[in-house]
Amino acid sequence: MSASKAEILKLYKNLMLYSKSLRFTDVTYYKKRISSEFKQNKSLSKPEDIQYALKKGEALLQRGSIV
Repeated sequence: MSASKAEILKLYKNLMLYSKSLRFTDVTYYKKRISSEFKQNKSLSKPEDIQYALKKGEALLQRGSIV
């Protein structure tokens, strides 16, 4: 099952909101890293690659427990 565009955009938004809660990380670096990952993953076409990228982002949010 492939992720929908809405799910991916919601994840991206949540990752950016997560940056507000960071204390021991360079927030500017974090935002640039998330933006570059998002741009890089926009060209993914294989459903398994899309699901992997989505799960990777969700795992980061789970560790930060903001979902």
